[in-house]
Amino acid sequence: MTARTLGSPGLRRFVRRFRGNRLSVVALVVLSVLVLSSALAPWLAPYAPEAIDVRNRLAGPSVDHWMGTDSLGRDTLSRLLFAGRVSLFAALTAVSIAAVLGVPLGLIAGYFGGAVDWALGRAADVLMTFPAIILAIAIIAATGPGLTNAMIALGIVYAPRLFRVVRSATLAVRAETYIEASVSIGTPSYDVILRRVLPNILSPLLVQISLMLAAALLAEAALSLLGLGVVPPTASWGNMLGRGFEDIRSTPALVWWPGLSIALATLSFNLIGDGLRDAMGREIRKGS
Repeated sequence: MTARTLGSPGLRRFVRRFRGNRLSVVALVVLSVLVLSSALAPWLAPYAPEAIDVRNRLAGPSVDHWMGTDSLGRDTLSRLLFAGRVSLFAALTAVSIAAVLGVPLGLIAGYFGGAVDWALGRAADVLMTFPAIILAIAIIAATGPGLTNAMIALGIVYAPRLFRVVRSATLAVRAETYIEASVSIGTPSYDVILRRVLPNILSPLLVQISLMLAAALLAEAALSLLGLGVVPPTASWGNMLGRGFEDIRSTPALVWWPGLSIALATLSFNLIGDGLRDAMGREIRKGS
């Protein structure tokens, strides 16, 4: 969506086109339910997530425990709701760190070019040569396990990918006539970047962020599954999945519920990203 289409007519066209993609709308509804249920966990959860009841360990669904209990007798539904808060917030934190690092550097590299662009581009290339999860594990190994370190590691890993998207979009916008006109009349560079360039690269930026949220959610789950992310007794979907594997033969539902939550959230982020890409892409073509 370009700066020319950010007004209310362009916004209405965007909303209408996004609503036309039924899968994306359903995904938005599903994600909203997951986010709201996690945010309201203290009021929705029937038990405290760490409440242990060894007499009811590995119990099946019942009136008292709708989703059963785990190996320590903790209520699965309560832990699932609180785990959603941790997993979704962790993914958001990782992508926010990536955005803080990648977006400004991508704008600077794409707008100014030259030696600055070359140096930043080579640094991004070096980081992107390593598989994301392997690089994240290496950073966590140096800083220590824990949710904060895991999210910082993921933010560093994803920053070069966001940098590349922003740099490429900025290079395209930098060649536009209205940018050259702003520069020719002496508009400061920071003003051109913030008021002219940034609004016109929102389309690829927002799409990439939505897709990156899905990747960060999966990465957090993988790191927690390996014991490098959330530290017990705090629950996340990833470490619930890991604990569930220990009792998968006797109580497979302990794997189903966190696995289904991760799958729904990841699929929703991807479908929303597809909807944003289609709606914004059409809007750009309309406004161009």
